[in-house]
Amino acid sequence: MSINLDREKESVVAEQSAEPELIAADSVTADLEVAKLAADLDDLRQTLQRRQADFDNYRKRIERERSEDSKRATARVIEALIPVIDGFEHALAASGGEGYDNFRKGFELIYKHLLENVAKLGAERIEPIGKHFDPHLHQAMDRIETAEYEDGTILHVFDPGYLFHGRVLRPAMVRVAVNPRPPSRNIVH
Repeated sequence: MSINLDREKESVVAEQSAEPELIAADSVTADLEVAKLAADLDDLRQTLQRRQADFDNYRKRIERERSEDSKRATARVIEALIPVIDGFEHALAASGGEGYDNFRKGFELIYKHLLENVAKLGAERIEPIGKHFDPHLHQAMDRIETAEYEDGTILHVFDPGYLFHGRVLRPAMVRVAVNPRPPSRNIVH
C-alpha cells in the first residue's frame, strides 16, 4: 500500500507542478485571443468611422447637387423670362395716341412686378453704360469712332444683360466707343 500512496503522491505532485504550466499556457492563449479580439474591434471601429465619413460626404454631395439643380432650374426660368422683360421695355419705349397713358401705367406696373420677382429669384441686371467693355459680360453689337470717350467705353445698351449667382445668363448687347486711328504713313502703292 505504501507503494500506491507514493505513486499517488507523485502523481499529485506532478499534477501540481504541471498546473502552473497549463495555467501559463492557458493564460498565453487567452491573452492572444484577447489581443486578436481587440484588433478585430479596432478594425471594426475604423471601418465604422470610414463608413460614417463616406456617408457624410455622400450626404453633402447630394445636398450640393440638389442646390445646383435648383439653381439651374431657376436660371432656366429666368432665361425664359428675359425676352418677356425685353418686350415690356420695347412696348414702354413706344409712344402712342389717346388712352396710351393708362395703358402705359398698367404696363409699367406689370414690368416693375416682373423685375422684382426675377430679382428675388437671384438674377442681377448688368448696367454697363459708361463702363469699360468686358467680353465676359458684354456683347458688342455696334461701335462708334469718337475721341470724346476712352477706347472701349460702353455708350449705349440695346438689351441689358443678366447674371445669376455670378453666371452670365445673357450678355448685355452694347455699342462701344472706339478711338479713331491716325492714318498710316506707310502708304502702299
